[in-house]
Parts: sequence; C-alpha cells; structure tokens
Amino acid sequence: MSQHENLKILAFVGLTGSGKTTAVEHFTKKGYPKVYFGGIIYDAMAEAGIEKGEENETKFRVEIREKEGADFIVKRIIKQIHDLADAGQHRIIADGIYTWDEYKAIKHEFPGETTVVAITSPKHLRYHWLESREDRPQTPQTSAARDTHEIETLQKGGPIAAADFFIMNNGSLDNFYEQLDTVAESLQF
Repeated sequence: MSQHENLKILAFVGLTGSGKTTAVEHFTKKGYPKVYFGGIIYDAMAEAGIEKGEENETKFRVEIREKEGADFIVKRIIKQIHDLADAGQHRIIADGIYTWDEYKAIKHEFPGETTVVAITSPKHLRYHWLESREDRPQTPQTSAARDTHEIETLQKGGPIAAADFFIMNNGSLDNFYEQLDTVAESLQF
C-alpha cells in the first residue's frame, strides 16, 4: 500500500490505436513523469534478444506472463511509481494498463491515488491511425487480431469498462487535448 502524501496517478487504458500514447505525450510534455507498461515488455524482449514486431510482441506478452507470473509487469510498474514518489514526484502518468489483474493491483497498491481514464475511438479510426503511424504500422487485419488478443487473452475489456473517466477520441487533436485537460483539472492534477 502506498504511503506517499498527495500522490496522484493518472492511468490510461484503451485498445491499440485509441490514442493512449498521444494522451500520455500531452502530459509528459507538461513535465509529468510516466511509467510505461509496454516498455516493461520491450525491455524484457531486448534482454532476451527478441526483435520488436507485432507477432513477436504478442507471443512474448503471453510467454513472459506464463513464465514470470501474471503480475510480472505490474510489479515492476509499482516499483517505478514508488521510486518516482520517493524522489518527490507527486503526479505520475501510467501508460497502458493491459490486464484486469494489473488494474486491480494498481488500484490496491495506490487506493484513492489512481484514476483510470479509458480512451475510446471508433474501430475504423483506430485501424486507419494504426495503418498510417510511423512507428510499427499495422494492417487492419493485424489490428483486428490484436483487438481479439487484448480482449480475450489479456482481458483488457475489464480495465476499460471499470475506468473512472471515458474520453472519446474521434475528433480533432485540440478537442482530444481539451477533454484530457478537463479530466486533469477536475482531479486537480
């Protein structure tokens, strides 16, 4: 359990391509530190000598959780949050809760300090954005397969459904930022 005064964690969840990275970057540009769930996977892949790529990542996410335990990633994220808080950071951004177990662990470890924001976008927009992004572009077929994997295998629907706030990312970037800022202001973040 957290023992940090005035700690607030803004945690983002959403299916691939919904705008989580854009939301996180909006806050990190304002100087807030972040912890990155996906980064734990990338670091572990690099340590294992496995090349980045959708197929490798999908397979590795399942294998590492089977090998290290379902709470492998969240344990490392919790440690990173404690380290940041111990260093005097009181506002922390959490990028990308994946599983229901991760959601429960974060809420348990930081009760009353964690606010989960679900970023949602229509499927056709997400798939278009994923296909046209510079870093790791995906075909619509790959995106559909990833949606299925995230919902069925990683149980990502639970954290999305249980979020404290919902932001629909389907308009302009300015509108998206405005919604993000409204949530942050309401939390005195």
